[in-house]
Amino acid sequence: MDVTVAIDCMGGDHGPVVTVPATQAFLAQFRDARAILVGRPDALESALAQIGGGFGERLSVQPASEVVGMDEPPANAMRSKKDSSMRVAVDLVKSGRAQAAVSAGNTGALMAISRFVLKTLPGIDRPAIASVMPTRKGQTYVLDLGANVDCTAEHLLQFGVMGAMLVAAIEHIDRPSVGLLNIGEEAIKGNDVVKQAAELLRRSGLNFYGNIEGDDIFKGTTDVVVCDGFVGNVALKTTEGLVQMLGTFLREEFGRNVFTKAMALAALPVLKRFKHRIDHRRYNGAALVGLRGVVVKSHGSADAYAFEQAIFRAAEAASNRLIERISDRMAAMDGSTA
Repeated sequence: MDVTVAIDCMGGDHGPVVTVPATQAFLAQFRDARAILVGRPDALESALAQIGGGFGERLSVQPASEVVGMDEPPANAMRSKKDSSMRVAVDLVKSGRAQAAVSAGNTGALMAISRFVLKTLPGIDRPAIASVMPTRKGQTYVLDLGANVDCTAEHLLQFGVMGAMLVAAIEHIDRPSVGLLNIGEEAIKGNDVVKQAAELLRRSGLNFYGNIEGDDIFKGTTDVVVCDGFVGNVALKTTEGLVQMLGTFLREEFGRNVFTKAMALAALPVLKRFKHRIDHRRYNGAALVGLRGVVVKSHGSADAYAFEQAIFRAAEAASNRLIERISDRMAAMDGSTA
C-alpha cells in the first residue's frame, strides 16, 4: 500500500491520545504506507513520546497552530482558521504531499474546507458522505448520509456512480450492485425525483438493481444504497439508536437475577461474537466522495481502533485510484450521451 495519509491529529473528542496511536497501529500493519501527523507540535511530541519511534521517514509531523472546534460554524473554520490542523491536512492532499486526509473533527467544517480547497470532480455537482453499514451478508455502502438534504435526480445518479466506484476501490468488486432507496420496489413508487433517478440509473451502465426498501439495507441486497442526505441521515441515526437499544435490552435481561447472570456467563462466547459483528468501530470512516482528493471523516468519539479503520479506508481508496475511477466513469457517461 504505497500511499501517504495526512492525519488531522487535533480533531475529534480525544485528539492526539487517539489519533497518534491509531496512526502507529496502521503503519505497523502496512509497511509501505506513510503518514503525516498534523497538529500542534507540543501535543504531538507528547503523544509520540508515549508510543516511541521505529517508523523513520514513514512518519513525519506537519505543524498547525489552530484547531477547529467540534461545534464551530463551518464558515468560520474555513475563513478564519487557515492554519488549523484540519485545513493543513486537506492542503497536503491538494499539494500532492499526501494522497488522502483523515479527520475526526467537525463534519460541516471538514466538508466546507475540503470542497473549497480540493473542488469537485468534473461532472460532479456536489460531494456526498458515504459510509458502511453492516448487513446479513457483510456490509453495504450508503450515500448520501447528510451532506445534501435536497437532491435532484441527476445528483442521485452521481451518488450512484461515486458509491459504485468507492466499493470497487475499497472492496475490490468489479461491478458493485446499486440500489435506489424507495418506499417500494415497484417503478411507480416514490416521488418524482426518485422515479427520474431510477430511469437515469437504468441507463447509466451501472449494475443497477432497481428500487430497494429500508429493510434491504440490512439484508445486504445491494453493495451500494443511494438516497438523498435527509433520508440517509435518518436511516443512519435510526440504526445507531436501534443498536444501542438492543445492547441495553440484552444487558437488562441478562442482569435481572442470579439465574440470568449465570446464563450470561454461559452465553459469553456467543455474546462476544454478536458484539463483534455489530461493533460500529469496525465500520468507522465516512468518505467525502466527489472531491479531487480522498478525504475520510472519522466519528468524533472514535477510539484508536476505530480511527485506525478510518485511516485504512482512506489509504485503500487512494491506493486503488478512487478519484480516477470516478472521473473515468463520469467521462464515459458523458461520452455515451454526447
